[in-house]
Amino acid sequence: MGLSVTVLGCDGGYPGPGGAASGYLVESGGTRLWVDAGSGTLAAIQGRLDLRQLDAVLISHEHPDHWSDLEGLAVVSAFELGRQGLPVYAPAGLEQLVYHDFPEVLDWRVVADGDRQQVGGLALSFSRTDHGPETLAVRIEGEGRALGYSADTGPAWSLQALGPGLDLALCEATWLRDREGTAQHLSARQAGAMAREAGVGRLVLTHRWPTVAARDSWEEGSEAFGSAVEQARAGARWDV
Repeated sequence: MGLSVTVLGCDGGYPGPGGAASGYLVESGGTRLWVDAGSGTLAAIQGRLDLRQLDAVLISHEHPDHWSDLEGLAVVSAFELGRQGLPVYAPAGLEQLVYHDFPEVLDWRVVADGDRQQVGGLALSFSRTDHGPETLAVRIEGEGRALGYSADTGPAWSLQALGPGLDLALCEATWLRDREGTAQHLSARQAGAMAREAGVGRLVLTHRWPTVAARDSWEEGSEAFGSAVEQARAGARWDV
């Protein structure tokens, strides 16, 4: 089994009708890592695996659209699964925001810029992005392949910070170019240009604002990237 990523949710900021906020299931060599747990993603991941099979959770930052379903995960782990010690990798301070943090259910492990961690068959390395609270992009390596996830960022950070040889990158593309500079997020144009400069093999645009048309984002991102990009959508899966 190679390295793969499945989209659990990809709406930026809030879930649109029938959608879900940020969340991805990364798998390699029998290791299963839940990356970001925005609202709606707990329901989605249960359609992919038994929660007892989950090896760890990684949260990029403290904005609720990236972690709020940790609340439900803690509840089901405590009262249904009887599970303890599930590793949760996150920036400092996020643990204090979780209401249902039952003792011994979630095993909090603080990560920061420049850190490296090994989760089963997955090697993780972190880079702080250009976003309001401490936000960590991550390079995930498994089975000789490399996946990059930008998390949330503005243009003062680059995918190049995750190192060369990214076979596939999930890069946030919240807006179109007409809203560049209005918040610490990227437009599809900026995401495409950044990925081109970083030498990314394949680019998947994600975290699109629910009212932004997918076609417009695809066209803008593809033009800047220099070839066709792909769009994240709930349930989509890529073999890296």
